[in-house]
Amino acid sequence: MSTLTKRATVYLDPVLHRALQLQSIETSRSVSDLINDAVRDELAEDASDLAAFDERKSEGTVAFEDFVKGLKRDGTI
Repeated sequence: MSTLTKRATVYLDPVLHRALQLQSIETSRSVSDLINDAVRDELAEDASDLAAFDERKSEGTVAFEDFVKGLKRDGTI
């Protein structure tokens, strides 16, 4: 872990806390490292989602009603 860390109080469900403790023991990594990695992964996924949205922003949209009508017209529903 970096020496430039910040302390935060996080309230965890007791079952999740126990799971983190067990994973910490099995992987020889601190609970803080596990939480940092989980948060980092979630933020990376968000960044990926935002990039995908940005790539598709020029695509046209279809109203839900029109989409359902198209499904009926095609015999899908």
